[in-house]
Amino acid sequence: MENSTLYDIAIIGGGIVGAATLYKLQTRNPDLKIILIEKEDHLAAHQTGHNSGVIHSGLYYKPGSLKAKNCVKGRHELVAFAKEYGVDHDVCGKVVVATKESELPFMNKIFENGIANNTEGIEMISAAQIKEIEPHVVGIGGIWVPCTGIIDFVGATNKMAEVALAKQSASKVVLGEEVIAIEDKDGNHVIITDKQKINTRKMIFCAGLQADRMAKKDGVKLKEKVVGFRGDYYELTDQAKHKVKNLIYPVPNPDFPFLGVHFTRMTDGEIECGPNAVFTFKREGYGKTDFSMKDTCSALSYGGTWKLFFGNMKFGINEYRRAFSKRLFLKTLQTMIPDLTMEDIKPGRSGVRALLLSKDGDTRDDFRIEHTDNSIHVLNAPSPAATASLAIGEYIAEMAEEKFQLK
Repeated sequence: MENSTLYDIAIIGGGIVGAATLYKLQTRNPDLKIILIEKEDHLAAHQTGHNSGVIHSGLYYKPGSLKAKNCVKGRHELVAFAKEYGVDHDVCGKVVVATKESELPFMNKIFENGIANNTEGIEMISAAQIKEIEPHVVGIGGIWVPCTGIIDFVGATNKMAEVALAKQSASKVVLGEEVIAIEDKDGNHVIITDKQKINTRKMIFCAGLQADRMAKKDGVKLKEKVVGFRGDYYELTDQAKHKVKNLIYPVPNPDFPFLGVHFTRMTDGEIECGPNAVFTFKREGYGKTDFSMKDTCSALSYGGTWKLFFGNMKFGINEYRRAFSKRLFLKTLQTMIPDLTMEDIKPGRSGVRALLLSKDGDTRDDFRIEHTDNSIHVLNAPSPAATASLAIGEYIAEMAEEKFQLK
C-alpha cells in the first residue's frame, strides 16, 4: 500500500534521540509535515527503554567533545522539559567513590573534566563525607555530583512525541513498521516498510543498534560496524534497599570503554546494580542465551570486533564470568558496599548498547552525526545520548535546516 502523503521529513527510529529530533524540528518548523517510523509497537523499545535511567552530569567526557557539550546542555533542557510536562524525575545527586589509592589519579582527572565541562556544584569529598551521604559505602575519597539525577526516559520519549504531534496535525508517528528498503523517486524518496510505502523529501536516521544497516540501505559507504554489548543488572531486595540512598558510582577504569558497575535508585523506587558489559550474540537480545545468526556472523566476521576483544581480553573474561555468576557480581558490588549479601540482590533486567567500532577496534567514543544531500545519519550515540537527547535533537534540527534548506 502506498501512502499518498508527501512528507517533508521522515525520521527512522523511535528511541529518545528520534523523538527529540521530531520535537525540536517540529517546534522550530511548525509547518513541516514529519513522520517518525518505529519498527517496534512502542517508542523507546531498545536502548532508551533499557538504560539505567540516569541524568548524567558531564563529568566523564573530554572537554570540547560533542558528548561534553551536548550532555551539559541537554541535561539542563531535559530537566526543564520534565518539570514542564510532568515527567517523573529527581535531581538527587550521586557520589563517585574511590576504593583504592590507584584510582585517585583518574578520579582527579574526571574531576578536572567536570570543572572544564561546567558541571555545576561538584566537589571532592573525604571518606567521612561519603559516609554522610551514603552510610553503607566504604571508600577512601570521592566526588559529590549534585546535578546528577534520575528520570523516566520512556515517559520522556513519549511526551516529546506527543508534544511534537500537537504542533502539526499532518505529522504522525507510525509504530510496528520496519524499514526494509529505500528508493529514489522524482528527486524524493520512497521508504518501503513491511506494510506500506511512504513518500518523503528528506530523511533522518536515528536507528541506534541498526544505525550501520540503515546507513547501508541509504547508500552510505560506512567503514565501521555497530557491535552490541549486553549489560545485565541485579536489583536490591526490599530488605537491602536502605543500603543505597541515591546514586553510587565507582571511579571508571580508563582502559575499559564502560563506566563500571554502579548503584542507581530508579524513579519507581527500585534500586538497580549494574550493568556489566559482555558481547551479545543478538543486537536486540536481552537474555543471556539470546542468539541471532545474522548479528553474530556480522560481528565475528569483522576485524574490529577481534581487535577490541584482544585489546580488552582480561576485562572481557571477567565480565563474562560475572554475567553467569551471582557470587562474582556480588563481589564487585562489595568493593563499594562491603555489607551486601547474596540475599540482598536478585536478578534484574538487561540492556544492549551499540558501539560503532572502527577496523582497529576503536569504539568511536564521541557522538557521530553525518549527512548527505538528502539525509542525516546518527551513526554513534552511546551514553550520555539519552541525557543529551534534546541537545542532539537541536543539533540535528539546525543541520537539517542548513543542509535541507528548510528556511
